[in-house]
Amino acid sequence: MWNTSPQNGQRRRVRMTRRGVLVLIGGLAVAVATAVLVPLVLLKQAPAPEKPRMLVIPEGWRAGQVYTAVDKALAVPAGTTRGAAARAGLKLPPAARGNPEGFLFPATYPVTSTSTPESLLRYMVTTADRRLGAGGTTAGSPDTSAGGPTGGLYEAVTIASIVQAEADTAADMGKVARVVRNRLAQGMALQMDSTLNYALDRNTVDTTHEDTRIENPYNTYNRPGLPPTPIANPGEEAMRAATRPTPGDWLYFVSVAPGDTRFTADYQEHLANVEEFNTRRRTTTG
Repeated sequence: MWNTSPQNGQRRRVRMTRRGVLVLIGGLAVAVATAVLVPLVLLKQAPAPEKPRMLVIPEGWRAGQVYTAVDKALAVPAGTTRGAAARAGLKLPPAARGNPEGFLFPATYPVTSTSTPESLLRYMVTTADRRLGAGGTTAGSPDTSAGGPTGGLYEAVTIASIVQAEADTAADMGKVARVVRNRLAQGMALQMDSTLNYALDRNTVDTTHEDTRIENPYNTYNRPGLPPTPIANPGEEAMRAATRPTPGDWLYFVSVAPGDTRFTADYQEHLANVEEFNTRRRTTTG
C-alpha cells in the first residue's frame, strides 16, 4: 500500500498509492459512522424522562385532608400517609411536638413513581419553613422570633390558621388577625367557630349552644387563649396578616353576607350584626 521506491536519484519519500487512499477513506468513513451510531443507539435505548403528576394542596386544608390526598395520589391504602407522618423525620418547631398541622404548606407538588408519603410530607414541611419562617413571609416580624413577645413562630402559624379559616376575603385577613390579637391581649375567649369545627371535624357556619359547651381543648368558647395547635395549613397571606395585623380596636366580627364582614369594638353593635346574619340565614334556607 505504501510505495517507497526511489525515482531518478531523488530521496526516497513515502507516498500513498491510489488503492491505499481509497482504503484509508473507507476506514475513516466507517469510524465516523460508528461514532455517530453509538450515541444514536444509546439514545434509542435510554428511557424517556418521567413526567410528574401534580398534587394540589389548597390553602386552609387540615392535615387529615392532606393525608387523604397523598394516599390517593400515590394509590396507597387509606391511612398510610397519616401513619408515615410520625416516622418521616419532619423538621418541625419544638412546640409542634411532632404534629405537622399548620406546616404542610399549601402549594402544588410534583409526584413521580419514586415519591413516597414521607418524601412528600418532608417536601411540604421544608416549603413551609422556607415560605413562612424567618427567611420568608415573617422576615423581620418580632411576632415570630424565638421567644418573641407573642410566642414565636408556632403561635403565629396557629393564629394564621384561624385567620385562614375565618376570613371571608383576603382583604379581611388583617382585621380578623387584629380581633384575635385584641381578644388575647384582653384575656377574652376567642369564641371562634373555626376552632370548634376543628374539634368536631366539620365545616359549618351553624354553631349551636350545645356545640359551645363541649369539653374539648379546641373549644375556644369555654377555654381561654389559642387552641393547642394550628387548625389548618395557612398560606402566605394569612401568615402575613397574623404577623402584621391591620391596626384597629375591633373585638367582634361576623360575615353577614358573602363579601360583607362587619368588624366592631361595640358588643351591642355586634349583636345587631349577628341578628342580621341569622335573619338572612333563615330567609335563604327557607
